[in-house]
Order: sequence, then structure tokens, then C-alpha cells
Amino acid sequence: MILDLEYMAGLVPVILRYVPLTLGMAITAMAIALVLAVVLAIIRVLQVPLIGAVVAIFISFFRGTPLLVQLFLFYYGLPQVIAAFRSIDGVTAAVTGLTLHFAAYMAESIRGAILGIDRSQWEAGQSVGMTQIQLMRRIILPQAARVAAPTLLNYFIDMIKSTSLAFTLGVTEMMGAAQKEAAGSFRYLEAFLVVALIYWAIVEALSFAQRRLEVRLGRAFAR
Repeated sequence: MILDLEYMAGLVPVILRYVPLTLGMAITAMAIALVLAVVLAIIRVLQVPLIGAVVAIFISFFRGTPLLVQLFLFYYGLPQVIAAFRSIDGVTAAVTGLTLHFAAYMAESIRGAILGIDRSQWEAGQSVGMTQIQLMRRIILPQAARVAAPTLLNYFIDMIKSTSLAFTLGVTEMMGAAQKEAAGSFRYLEAFLVVALIYWAIVEALSFAQRRLEVRLGRAFAR
């Protein structure tokens, strides 16, 4: 047989034990990245002097360099020059890298959603004496959130898949567990096929949720 199905069946529960760690890293990174992305997007939209230029450089760097390189910088590079990073573990480095990398992408998506709000909404808020922050919090962001939600969920799906890079930092998540099992049994095809199928199942479940969300948002806009 090309595939050892019995070995694959026995490997499934082994890999599933690491699903909570994989999802935990993704959820933590997504939560922090979302907050950071909103702040970055608002700074870009309001064109805050000096800080806006720094934010633009931040976004350009993290969008313009590979995630794997960024992870290596946090885990292997920065500890050589910054003492505080010497005690960082693989999970923390992975979550940090995922957070900053995806915050840069999400900030641009949120900025686009904010700029897509009709200008009359801004003018109406300003006419009743709202500050820019009040206007953003009460009127603009709630509308922009509905526009950006499907895209942000798509980034979360990409983030889950990107957690597989954490094994390069010594983190034993799903990919790391599959690598260890494959190295011990030399059944690389079976091990990596199992982990691929598990990732696929998770992504399909989230993609289904994304489609349902898009349908609901479409109905809301139709009204």
C-alpha cells in the first residue's frame, strides 16, 4: 500500500492534542492584532503628524517582508541586541510575529473600510459638534466593521495556517508534532497528510462561518 492507513488513524489523536495550542496562538494573536490594527488605521485615516509616518513605515515593513523572517528576527535576532528578548520562548515569539504581521495587513483593510464610508457621515457628525474620536467611535467604526468583517475573518484563517511556522522556533504545535512523529517513523507522507487534513477541516469550518457571516451582512445592507 502507498499509504499506511492504520498508522494515519493512530496519528490523528496525537495531532489533535495540539489543536488547542494552535488555535490558542491564533486567537491570541488575532485579538491583539485587531486592536492594534484599529489604532493604526485610525492614525492613518486622521493623518496624525509624525506618528502617521512611523505607522506607514511599520505597515510597509511588516507587509513587505516574509513572516518567517520576522519570526526569526524576534526569536533569534533581537535577543542578541536586546536583553529583554533573551528570555522569550517560542510561543511568545510566534504570537508576537503573527500579531505584528497580520496587524499591518488588517490595518490597511480597516483603513479602506473607513475611507469607504460616505463623506456625508463625517460631515453630519461634525455638524452636531462631535470630535473626530467621537465620530470615529460612534458612527464610522461600527459601519466600517461590517464592511471589513469578512476580510478580517479571512485573515484569521490565514493566521491559523501561518501558526505552522511556529515549529521552526521549536514550538510543538500541530506541524511540530507531525514533524516529530514523521522523524521517528520515517512515514513522512502519512504524517504530513494527516496534519494537512486537520488544517483543511479547521479552515473549511471557518470558511463556512465566513460565508454565513457574509450572507447575514448582505441582508443587513439590503435593508
